Amino acid sequence: MTGAADSAAEGFERAYGYAPGGVWAAPGRVNLIGEYTDVNEGHVLPIALPHRTRVAAAARTDGVLRLRSREAPGGTAELPLAALAPGGVTGWAAYPAGVAWALREAGLPAGGADLYVESDVPAGAGLSSSAALEVATALALTELHGDGAVWERPALARLAQRAENAFVGVPCGVMDQTASACCTAGHALHLDTRDLALRQVPFDLAAHGLRLLVVDTRVRHALADGAYAARRAGCEAAARALGVRALRDVPYEELGDALGGLADPSLRPLVRHVVTEGERVRQVVALLAAGEPREAGPLLTAGHASLRDDFAVSCPELDLAVAVANEAGALGARMTGAGFGGSALALVEEGAADAVGEAVTAAFAAAGHRPPRVFAAVAGGGARRVLRGEE
Repeated sequence: MTGAADSAAEGFERAYGYAPGGVWAAPGRVNLIGEYTDVNEGHVLPIALPHRTRVAAAARTDGVLRLRSREAPGGTAELPLAALAPGGVTGWAAYPAGVAWALREAGLPAGGADLYVESDVPAGAGLSSSAALEVATALALTELHGDGAVWERPALARLAQRAENAFVGVPCGVMDQTASACCTAGHALHLDTRDLALRQVPFDLAAHGLRLLVVDTRVRHALADGAYAARRAGCEAAARALGVRALRDVPYEELGDALGGLADPSLRPLVRHVVTEGERVRQVVALLAAGEPREAGPLLTAGHASLRDDFAVSCPELDLAVAVANEAGALGARMTGAGFGGSALALVEEGAADAVGEAVTAAFAAAGHRPPRVFAAVAGGGARRVLRGEE
């Protein structure tokens, strides 16, 4: 981490001509199970990735936010904090600007900052690059302005979610930001997205001779489009029709009755996915807690079928990755993230990892797709300050 933190600090100094006050880093995430349950106040089970977004930052006293990014060359965005408003900033800069806006809305004392961003979280891959940027920015700004101790990590995640919802315009749930802020190494995070109750569940696959592969299909998705919002709106409509606060309140044992009570047939598959996915989360958590991660494989595959057939958020590349991984010996596989592109994951025996990755890569080539990026994911820790500088 030190080398990467030093790189961000050096980039800051090249950009602004002086040393930063520090460097803060936040990870991307892979969600093991529990897709679209977070926008229905349900349970999710992500892990933090080793891939991180690093924000080198220094406080300003003039109420100006300046932003630079290694990954988005094109000069410095200079934004007066007092003028920040939802929809007023576009592109990658909207995410850190949204965090600054949300902090001010929450009562943070006025104060600007210079930020320089470097990231190795693949953008558009369904691995929460936006949440990593938001959380690293939130941690940097709160600590630079002396309020870091005030914010508990779940509250900081809620604030970062508000930035994405209200400022950027993406109606995401709180899972991504909470995973980036709150995960611990060697564990999956069992999160109740209604009350932000957290449970760290052991997730040491190497101890069981297993590996988790991530397949970045390199099909880029954009959650600000209408498809994601339409699924969320459909779930909210179904909850109203069923007379519940959110679909997490529909008991799995009463799913048949709930589906029969919906007059609009287009809402039934959405309900079926959310309720069965909630049950899959419960079962996977129980298996991990019992030291039986192998048994979770079929539940991953069942989750993909539900996302593909009921929620209709998969794509040909994701379906191919899942099918070929399972045919090549994976214990289970599914898309991860919001879909419409992005990444899949596969639970594999350690000795089969190379063969599974090679089979997926060959299948993509045969289908004329871009070569996927395949890598192993190890559960990492959440956001933290990684370098102290001049304050």
